Amino acid sequence: MNDKYQPDGQLRRELKSRHLSMIAIGGAIGTGLFVASGSSISTAGPGGALLAYIIVGAMVYFVMTGLGEMATFMPVAGSFERYASRFIDPALGFAFGWNYWYTWAVTVPAELAAGSMVMKYWFPHTSPILWSAIFLIILLLLNIVSVRGYGEGEFWFAGVKVLTVLVFVVVGVLMIFGILTGHSAGFHNFTLGGSPFHGGALATFGTFLVAGFAFQGTELVGLAAGESDDPGKNVPRAIRQVFWRILLFYVVAIFIIGMLIPYTDPNLLKASQDNNIAISPFTLVFERAGLAIAASVMNAVILTAVLSAGNSAVYASTRMLWALAKEGKAPRVFARLTRNGVPIYSLVITALIGFVAFLASLVGNGVVYNWMLSAASLTGFLAWLGVAISHYRFRKAYIAQGRDVNKLVYRAKFYPFGSIFAFILCLVVIVFQDYTAFTAGKIDWLGITTTYLGIPLFIILWLAYKFVKKTKVIPLHEVDLDSRE
Repeated sequence: MNDKYQPDGQLRRELKSRHLSMIAIGGAIGTGLFVASGSSISTAGPGGALLAYIIVGAMVYFVMTGLGEMATFMPVAGSFERYASRFIDPALGFAFGWNYWYTWAVTVPAELAAGSMVMKYWFPHTSPILWSAIFLIILLLLNIVSVRGYGEGEFWFAGVKVLTVLVFVVVGVLMIFGILTGHSAGFHNFTLGGSPFHGGALATFGTFLVAGFAFQGTELVGLAAGESDDPGKNVPRAIRQVFWRILLFYVVAIFIIGMLIPYTDPNLLKASQDNNIAISPFTLVFERAGLAIAASVMNAVILTAVLSAGNSAVYASTRMLWALAKEGKAPRVFARLTRNGVPIYSLVITALIGFVAFLASLVGNGVVYNWMLSAASLTGFLAWLGVAISHYRFRKAYIAQGRDVNKLVYRAKFYPFGSIFAFILCLVVIVFQDYTAFTAGKIDWLGITTTYLGIPLFIILWLAYKFVKKTKVIPLHEVDLDSRE
């Protein structure tokens, strides 16, 4: 095709196995681990934090195995919208699709703002708008040439984060056993006060909710399956590694922090509340091990984490908008592709919305933008909820139509337990996200409104499409399992 654009073209399958592996890793490692993990330990103690992350890690694992089964069977971009529309109800797919697009579209300006804050560490007197504009241009360049640009960017961004965690684990273990200075050998910090748990069951539950946000983005590997050069081989490989990544990058890292820094250390909570890189748990451990430039090094690592999240946000929102347009659930112009298979108009509108929202965050104390963020606070969990329901229905339809599950390229383990477990836990997180607003003696109605704003918006999208298009839940025997688009 010689046209500059391909109105009805397809995305290019240019993502290699190493790209998908790092996309899954990059989605699991961010500021939630490098900075906010200290807050979890401070609140619930090292034992409570570990328990919360293990439970949430199990939930994410089951979400990912269900997603992997569907993504290898039908590898398409905009997978969350397509699976819900195909296996449950087109109206639900419409709501999940726009919900997911909004999640990542709002994440773009959030990462631009975070990047400008990080740069103030080195350049305190520069304008945040300048750095945000530079970072937005970088993200556009990574995504505008071809999907490999996104894949390569994520490969190297995630590589820096992985290397940092691995070095941290090695240094931490050496400190625990007294081989490196900065910590007296032993396990006394972990059982400080006679128990590794602190604050009771509610504290652990509160940490459980925080842990869920730390893992968001792991599902991007399912979205990228539609552009993998060999999804049947690459997606299962990336999915199978999720469990070990969670175990190493979160459980082991949090265990080491709990061993080396007492949960009573005020820096743990303060670093998370102030987003202060200089006193993040990673920085504190590296400094006590004798690394004088620890704060500066970790600041650079945080910057790669921010750029990684921004890169993923641009990619995810662009592909979801393209998928919605292909399905006739968004203006058709957003389905147009360049000769390199990039949804150019979807990319441009995402970038524009991101920058305008960033500017809104600088006006009037960011009230408008804070409400936008609040509306997106639970949308990641809604996406996981959609994956769990879609997988349950997919497998039920597959069996109902007399097909052999042993012929699936990748089969999720522990079905149906895994899907049901993930569904229930996602629902618990969504319902009890702001439980403190009900337990403080006086109900905080403003807090409740801002926290749960995304739920009525999702329901409105779902019911409006259902009313206009008169859609119904698809009977299992009528689910289309033959089309791959």
